[in-house]
Amino acid sequence: MTHKVLVVVDMQNDFIDGSLKNVAAQAIVPKIADYVSSFKGLIVFTRDTHRENYLETREGKHLPIPHCIAQTEGWQINKEIIAAARRNEKARVMIVDKPTFSAGADLSRAIKIVCGEYVKSIEFCGTCTDICVISNALSMVREFTASDIIVHKDLCAGLTEEKHNAALEVMRSCQIEVVE
Repeated sequence: MTHKVLVVVDMQNDFIDGSLKNVAAQAIVPKIADYVSSFKGLIVFTRDTHRENYLETREGKHLPIPHCIAQTEGWQINKEIIAAARRNEKARVMIVDKPTFSAGADLSRAIKIVCGEYVKSIEFCGTCTDICVISNALSMVREFTASDIIVHKDLCAGLTEEKHNAALEVMRSCQIEVVE
């Protein structure tokens, strides 16, 4: 049996219109909602998850803007996107919390629990292309050496257009397929 996986990276309120709002992330919300509504396979949402002591962490010292604090409104996945995924009867939906850029082993484990060792493809969309999308995609290249790893260029948002494009080029260099 072959399995398809879609990883929706950090489409949370704080990254869309909250403390780290991004116009590019706002623009992809309806596109991602449309895509997840008809995706057949496993949809895994990563959820950036920080605690009240965020400013004391390594990341907090480099990015001193509290965001995605567990159980806050900003931490929640965008309602339009999560609702579209949950209405999709041809998909199974999971959420993986992550304390840093990549969900790494937790994401890999979640995929393997549902799909087993063989996964036909792992697709990525979400924000930020140049931080969390690239980190998660590269970690899955390592874990799923026989799987196609795909990033949807038009379903991702970077901090800037330049950083978005640079991240896409790095991913292409690492044999990740970038599609429109």
